[in-house]
Amino acid sequence: MNSNYLNNANTKSALKTSMDYHLRCSLCKETPSKDCRDLFLATAFSLRDRMTERILETERIYQVAKAKRVYYLSMEFLIGRLLGDTLHNLGLFDLCREVLEETGIDIEEVRDQEKDAGLGNGGLGRLAACFLDSMATLNLAGFGYGIHYEYGLFKQEVDNGYQKEKPDNWLAEFSPWEIKRPDEKCIVPIYGRIEHFQDRAGEYNPMWLDWKVIMGIPFDIPVVGYGGKTVNWLRLYGAGSSTDFDIQIFNEGDYFRAVEQKVSSETITKMLYPLDTLKSGKELRLVQEYFLVACSLRDIVRRYLKEHDDFDDFPDSVAIQMNDTHPSLAVAELMRLLVDEYALPWDEAWEMTRKTLSYTNHTILSEALEKWPVNLLEQVIPRHLQIIYEINARFLKQVADLHPDNLDLVRRMSLIEEGENKMVRMSHLAMVGSHSINGVSALHTEILKKNNFADFHVLWPERFVNVTNGITQRRWLLKANPQLAQLISETIGDSWITDLGQLKRLESYAESEDFQDRFRRIKRTNKEVLGRIISRTAWVSVNPDSLFDVHVKRIHEYKRQLLKIFHIIYEYLQIVRGEKTPTVAKTYIFAGKAAPGYWVAKQMIKLIHNVGQVINSDKRLQDILRVVFLPDYRVSLAEKIIPAADLSEQISMAGTEASGTGNMKFMLNGALTVGTLDGANVEMLEEAGEENIFIFGLKAGEIEEMQRGNTYRPTEYYRSYPEIRMVIDAFRDNIFCPSEPGLFQWIYSRILHEEDPYFHLPDLLSYIRIQDKIEEEYQSQASWTKKAILNVARSGKFSSDRAISEYAGLIWKADAVKCGE
Repeated sequence: MNSNYLNNANTKSALKTSMDYHLRCSLCKETPSKDCRDLFLATAFSLRDRMTERILETERIYQVAKAKRVYYLSMEFLIGRLLGDTLHNLGLFDLCREVLEETGIDIEEVRDQEKDAGLGNGGLGRLAACFLDSMATLNLAGFGYGIHYEYGLFKQEVDNGYQKEKPDNWLAEFSPWEIKRPDEKCIVPIYGRIEHFQDRAGEYNPMWLDWKVIMGIPFDIPVVGYGGKTVNWLRLYGAGSSTDFDIQIFNEGDYFRAVEQKVSSETITKMLYPLDTLKSGKELRLVQEYFLVACSLRDIVRRYLKEHDDFDDFPDSVAIQMNDTHPSLAVAELMRLLVDEYALPWDEAWEMTRKTLSYTNHTILSEALEKWPVNLLEQVIPRHLQIIYEINARFLKQVADLHPDNLDLVRRMSLIEEGENKMVRMSHLAMVGSHSINGVSALHTEILKKNNFADFHVLWPERFVNVTNGITQRRWLLKANPQLAQLISETIGDSWITDLGQLKRLESYAESEDFQDRFRRIKRTNKEVLGRIISRTAWVSVNPDSLFDVHVKRIHEYKRQLLKIFHIIYEYLQIVRGEKTPTVAKTYIFAGKAAPGYWVAKQMIKLIHNVGQVINSDKRLQDILRVVFLPDYRVSLAEKIIPAADLSEQISMAGTEASGTGNMKFMLNGALTVGTLDGANVEMLEEAGEENIFIFGLKAGEIEEMQRGNTYRPTEYYRSYPEIRMVIDAFRDNIFCPSEPGLFQWIYSRILHEEDPYFHLPDLLSYIRIQDKIEEEYQSQASWTKKAILNVARSGKFSSDRAISEYAGLIWKADAVKCGE
């Protein structure tokens, strides 16, 4: 198909011709076809034809404009299903729906043929996917680099309330979006040893010898900006072996060991995040992180040198963003490339490295800031460890010169954590090697500056900036909630699709009876759709007129699923004991995965199921309360849950959630938020207005003061408040495990006598009170709907377009490049 054809391809007849062509010539199938899988592939191939032409044209425009290129390095990209996004962004969704309807096929059946890409775990990956969409929509030369995992995190199944992990082989069925590029593969050296030599001038010249080779094979996935003018790409690297055997092993006659060595190289990118509790898992995870940065940086340098003869313009032509600490080895790898392979002097290479790299921190929790054992780095990447030590020595000299008598400061800021087992602090490496360090919400950034990275902030205050996270409205409203998107466009026009601030114009409709009625009917339709999913996957029937109270996210103690369960137990016991007459029917919906080795998180899932089993089988509550856990939380499921939610639970302990993006998606789709003053909730309160959000609990400063003074005594709360005592005693008394006595005794003991690091009890009473207020508010549907509409209208700040514009202006210094029609 030539480019002239494709330039005029946005007609129904052209799309149908293209799909028929691929059915016959790409799939060798008769036309017309009724097979939804065949139709999915034919549609995807037809879209890829159009994107390929635009990729080539976009690249030509970037070259002519000498555009600064932004490279986003991330271990995760949760891009979900791409068919719907691509159709919307190319402006072909309605045409495609009509073509399929003429063959008697619903487009939703075709979209359901696509598997979610298993390229991530949670919020980090969903954020990265939003950022790629925004970079393309804003006409930035922005590209993603990640790993081509064959298996995703895991497919979650539930057996008797317990999480069971099943392989998530998302690539078992062919992905039509990927373009394999074996001609651009990278050679990655690994393992080996360092020999200490001198060059002819007598300068130290270390040699990395006896290294093994991994091949990085790129797979490109097109990323279409809205309107289809700009098409960037996400490049994922899969690990392959060298085309040659280890000839020495082969010549020794051990053919099978030679083959085994080839196969072991290819396992590096088999699965996302291997368990790092075992040495083998730690090593594989480190190898994955190194593999990502080695492939990415070699490719970035290769692309740069296609247009330049030296590195003088490197920082002005290239920006590299490290998404969290996982890619922080980019600091050492870029230095290695510049110094070892391109013979730049250390100081010059260091200046280029620092000006090119920037670092986004995504966590406040100290245990989540990666550290790698020195002995493991020495085994896997000995040259990089040597470079890290050199960086550290020069950095600590700078610190010592400024503070000659403060050895404790030097120790705190060192890249190396001393001890019996020395560790490399990867966040320190990322900060020292970057010109910009950013948090992802106003509160998070302030906590980083005052607590986690206070010493670095004092040294380099100019490097610390805030860029609050955002989400793409194209996926999380236009695609996920098409009826609401249509209502908005009919009311204020469709400019909100690329300028979310335009939603502000909905404020004047918040009290319109007609608009409220249409808004409510859309919400109820979405609840009916989710209700059918719940019935099919969780075997629980729910009332679409009940309040859908939703807590969906990764299962972790700091996200406080347990606090939500405490409230449900309290409400249940009050009702069955005759202490409360319910006025609102409620459906409590949970979803999320627990890390396979995280016992407490997996017990949370079991607890949710047991509480649900007791409540759902209690005939006294048949039309009053329901508790549901939806298995295998993923992007495509989130797209069904979020539009149906009435209430969004964002109840992490204040000072623990960096930002959150689920909270923004719920707000955009007309759910009210109940939450602590944590992460981006603080800014959501400012935008929505305190009368349109439900805030409770201790503030981050209050918790920090209690932690510092060690003044929190759980037993005092237990003795002082009968509401708390009622809830905690339920675990001691086996109310929710009558056939398994003692199953949840650990919660009773842990909260009261061991530890409650996430302050459940101090926040429980406040949470109960705010839930009572929510129940009261929900009884006035006009008032509730007004608040919901105002939340949608005031969600403009939380677009990833705004976030990416801030990155481009504050950090990358990259300008948009106007691509053609």
